Amino acid sequence: MLEVRDLGKNFDGFWALSKVDLTVEKGARHAVIGPNGAGKSTLFNAITGYLKPTTGSVTLDGRDITGAAPDRLVRGGMGRSFQRVNVFPELTAFENVQSALLAHHRRLWDFFTPGDSLYRDEAQALLAQVGLAEDAPRVAGTLAYGKQKQLELALSLASEPKVLLLDEPTAGMSPQETMDILALIKRLQEERGLTLLFTEHDMEFVFAIATRMTVLVQGTPIAHGTPEEVRNSEEVQRVYLGGEHAA
Repeated sequence: MLEVRDLGKNFDGFWALSKVDLTVEKGARHAVIGPNGAGKSTLFNAITGYLKPTTGSVTLDGRDITGAAPDRLVRGGMGRSFQRVNVFPELTAFENVQSALLAHHRRLWDFFTPGDSLYRDEAQALLAQVGLAEDAPRVAGTLAYGKQKQLELALSLASEPKVLLLDEPTAGMSPQETMDILALIKRLQEERGLTLLFTEHDMEFVFAIATRMTVLVQGTPIAHGTPEEVRNSEEVQRVYLGGEHAA
């Protein structure tokens, strides 16, 4: 579904990414892990069009998307969430999702049809799917942090993505919120047949959800494989896991 080859990103002589190869199979839950400063967010930004790669290529479902703008990628089947919650805080949860649906269906410049009358059932269905049906009329900025992350997922799903990139989906969450989002992501992935690529620092979350893993250190992959293979890698233990998840 997603293939990265020899990807590099140089910032004024500093290689934040170098020779990154990554293959994400259809239907996988693929984690990219590594210490702070490993280049995980830079990799996501280079894949999703927020940064133009210096070298290499990115292919989505067989199509070259290297350096394509984020809006083009969304229309091509790629969704994304961010480390920081990215919703419209002054709109209701319902209006947030409805706005995303209007954008997806290219109805933003329809001056003859009231926007609030469009895609109401679809918006409510998406909110129900992420567990926010009862929160539809609430202003997004007043929702608990965990619910805002659920809302962000609904916004991502509004574009009907084939592959969804999640940048630290549990950042800032309580243990209970983490468990809730874990169950939600698994369920959504199975119900919608999504392919997931995600970064995360919570190793319990990673090993509970990932089917494949890549370990990034100083902008370069040092290991690929199943969670068990990564867990048992001596090099990964030495530079990152530190024995915490040893078998």
